[in-house]
Amino acid sequence: MNKMTKFGIEFVPKEVYWRTTYYAIQAERGGFDNLWITDHFINRNVYVTLSMILAHTNKIIVGTGVTNPYLLSPISTAGAVASLNEIGPGRTICGIGAGDLTTLQQAGVEAIKPLSAMRESINIIRSLTSGNAVQNFEGKVFKIQAANLAFKVRQKIPIYVGAQGPKMLKLAGEVGDGALINASHPHDLENAVRAVKEGALSANKPVDSVDIVAYTSFSVNKDEEKALKAAIPVVSFIVAGSPEGILEKHSISLEVAKEIRESLVKGDFPGAFSKVTSEMVDSFAVCGTPDKCVEKVSTILKTGVTQFVVGSPIGGNVRKSINLITKSILPHFKN
Repeated sequence: MNKMTKFGIEFVPKEVYWRTTYYAIQAERGGFDNLWITDHFINRNVYVTLSMILAHTNKIIVGTGVTNPYLLSPISTAGAVASLNEIGPGRTICGIGAGDLTTLQQAGVEAIKPLSAMRESINIIRSLTSGNAVQNFEGKVFKIQAANLAFKVRQKIPIYVGAQGPKMLKLAGEVGDGALINASHPHDLENAVRAVKEGALSANKPVDSVDIVAYTSFSVNKDEEKALKAAIPVVSFIVAGSPEGILEKHSISLEVAKEIRESLVKGDFPGAFSKVTSEMVDSFAVCGTPDKCVEKVSTILKTGVTQFVVGSPIGGNVRKSINLITKSILPHFKN
């Protein structure tokens, strides 16, 4: 295991703001290095949530996990992350990704040229947060006449790229400060780490300059069945949004995945969840008792990732699950 491996945790801001802030304080005290908040229009706003968290924590590094360039202009994203950085200087990361097909379908938004959209978004955000104006920008996806921030950003804001497919993973290594790999299976992560490193090398960057993050779906409970039950809703969204190549690799029926996606788009959550199998959970989540999770995390850390994220759902009861992780799992990996 890399001695420099960091541990992050992800929260979905579906609960009242003070409860998510409490979880963040608990995570910081428990030894987590990074904290990620999901960005989805049905939940509390990611930037409001992160503002509260930064105001009530001291050192944990926070990020959007992830914002979407099709739903929020990169100009707006630049201003938002720069504002966060003013609240917690040097503690803000911009996590951005062009995926989540289910969400985009719900919003009636088409993902046009995702690789171009990501490359252009990163260029725009990085330019604006570095104090440079963006003028006469004519991209394949974004066109900007003139934009700049009216205030100075005093620290560099790292940009992490949410990626799953090989081309996006290479782009993450090429242009990102980090790669947020939406995967939980060691074989998927081995291939992903290789692609990220290829991207970094193609840009003449040291491979260790990119933080390679295993952004896992995680569910722990002393009762394995309860851990599985908590993981199923999250896994349904992962299956629905995964590229066909990933599904085929795990022998998951494309037809069943399509049925899950259609059920989620319609809001038929019980219908979607009922189609999730234990094999899908094994492919797309770290799930089980503390001992089982320690074993799975150990295997994942051998793939070359430099940060492991305990992602949604964490467990059936978030507060109790954080305590279980900090007492029974993290001590195996952190001094």
